[in-house]
Amino acid sequence: MTRFIKKIGAIALTAAMIGSVFTGCSSKTDNPEDKDTYKVGICQLMQHPALDKATKGFQDALTEMLGDKVEFSYQNASGDSAACATIANQFVSNDVDLIMANATAALQACTTATAASKIPVVATSITNFGVALDIEMGPTDATGINVTGTHDLAPLEKQAEQLTTLFPEAKNVGILYCSSEANSKFQSDGMEEILKAQGLNVNIYTFSDSNDLQAVAKKAAAASDVIYIPTDNTVADNGAVVDAACTEANTPIISGESDACAAYRGVATYSIDFYEIGYNAGKMAYEILVNGADPATMNIQAPQTLTAQYLPEKAEEFNVQIPEDYVILAAE
Repeated sequence: MTRFIKKIGAIALTAAMIGSVFTGCSSKTDNPEDKDTYKVGICQLMQHPALDKATKGFQDALTEMLGDKVEFSYQNASGDSAACATIANQFVSNDVDLIMANATAALQACTTATAASKIPVVATSITNFGVALDIEMGPTDATGINVTGTHDLAPLEKQAEQLTTLFPEAKNVGILYCSSEANSKFQSDGMEEILKAQGLNVNIYTFSDSNDLQAVAKKAAAASDVIYIPTDNTVADNGAVVDAACTEANTPIISGESDACAAYRGVATYSIDFYEIGYNAGKMAYEILVNGADPATMNIQAPQTLTAQYLPEKAEEFNVQIPEDYVILAAE
């Protein structure tokens, strides 16, 4: 049993001992097909184009399959993990039928909040569920608890190949991410291993929150031939800061996903489709709500569509030769 599961298990035991208001919620899916209305709570970590697309995909999928039988309660935590917990607990108190958690902090909060009630949680925009929940599992295994969903990890090997193909003369690669985002560290560790195996010098630059991002970004840009930024909500939400630092140092960026790449004007990315992973999460939610599927046994689904994209003005700025199969990415 892992530390995170021990923690939420203790919460569940305490709730049961004190006669929590959550008692009996686990009977929701006994006869799911008989329900007239399904109440679905959506907890999104922050306002961001990629997360917004995932939420829209989720809502579109359920609306297409359930019509007016589904009622959404959308709440945005504005980047605050504590707000995610408040939102998740509110959904449990309101006895929703299912919670969609969008991004890692939202998933962690919703998993903890539903430990006693076992309300199903379908998450999306998660790089690695095992890392996020501290569970020993493969990237597409079932979690074994009341949580399932879709992950957003693009192949790191492809992104490393993109970096070395577009910048073959690069020797020093900086990796920039927020230390509070566990899934960003997971990507950073993987990319560092791949690039070092190719003989590149890799340095990791982390910051704790947006307050120290500017200083860290300037340091990284000044010391690197190229910067790699994994899928990281905090960096993406402060794209202008990173763009300014890299523009001043004349340092190009390879990004982990398309919307973030546009936000801080990276040269290129090998990205997933966030609307698609949200839509697929919605289909998984339908199976739980209507057909009584058990999220504990539902495998995490991987992205299906991966696209190489680039910003023409940045490619021209750094005199980069773009392969013919790349798609133009519009800057924000």
